[in-house]
Amino acid sequence: MRSIWKGDLSFGLVNVPVKVYSATESHDRTSHQVDAKDGTRIRYRKVREGTDTEVEFSDIASAYEADSGETVILTKSDLSELPVQRSPEISITGFVPEDQIDPIFFDKPYYLEPASKSPKAYVLLRQALADTERLAIATFTLRNRTRLAALRVYENVMTLQTLLWPDEVRAPEFASLEDEPEIRPQELSMAASLIESMATDFDPDEYEDTYQLELGKLIEAKASGAEAFPTTEESADTDDDSEVADLLAALRASVKSRGESSGSSGDSSTSSEEKAPAKKAPAKKAAAKKTTSTTATKTAAKKAPAKTAAKKASSSAAKKSPAKKAPAKKAG
Repeated sequence: MRSIWKGDLSFGLVNVPVKVYSATESHDRTSHQVDAKDGTRIRYRKVREGTDTEVEFSDIASAYEADSGETVILTKSDLSELPVQRSPEISITGFVPEDQIDPIFFDKPYYLEPASKSPKAYVLLRQALADTERLAIATFTLRNRTRLAALRVYENVMTLQTLLWPDEVRAPEFASLEDEPEIRPQELSMAASLIESMATDFDPDEYEDTYQLELGKLIEAKASGAEAFPTTEESADTDDDSEVADLLAALRASVKSRGESSGSSGDSSTSSEEKAPAKKAPAKKAAAKKTTSTTATKTAAKKAPAKTAAKKASSSAAKKSPAKKAPAKKAG
């Protein structure tokens, strides 16, 4: 990895020289735009408006609107004069409990590597953060911008997680939630049961980016002239979805499904399933099928001995079989 920033991590009178590395990388496939007709590459040129004159990158500045509405042009040289640009320091302003920062504020993570010959100060701060279960709140400048960040420990390395500024998080104001519907105790209980049935530990290795996998299959199939995803007939069995009448029934069905998939279900959830109106219809269908199957089996069992009995007149089975009807006709 290549470091993107180098400076000092400071708290109190202690300075810890560090190098900053991006902790994440994109696994998206690279692409470029082309004309769909013939694949000709599409290029972008920065030109003056109303002309075809191209402008060099070094001559491009940024235009901002002042409070008065006037347009102000700032060059890269102007922006470099900002005082924050001259601060090569990650300044810790305080230490807060880990649960006081909502994940919605987390932005991009960076790894911090000790940059001095002796990593003792780095290890000391890392261990202290882990033992106290606190996050260090810090400010620093990266790519011409002042950043707010949280310093925490991840897999034995100090990680600098940039945070969004308070005014960057939009207020969740939705009219649909102003008059919330009443939640029945049974619904809340079943929702809790469903959550408990799905409780597990997070293992990121269990998940994969299916979009990128399918995109790769599509690319390779196109390259070889094959069909990437052959169409298959979809199952028409949608009874489970259509017969779920309400939220409580859906919750009960979900809990039952989880119980069956795990091989065991609680007594309380089983009794709830028996009372669920949405599951009565499938139960009748299943019973009907079972009865029909049983009747067919018995009928087949009767017919088989009958045929055998017709050939064996001396057997007792022959007396009970349809073969008995023949003598009756002769007597008449």
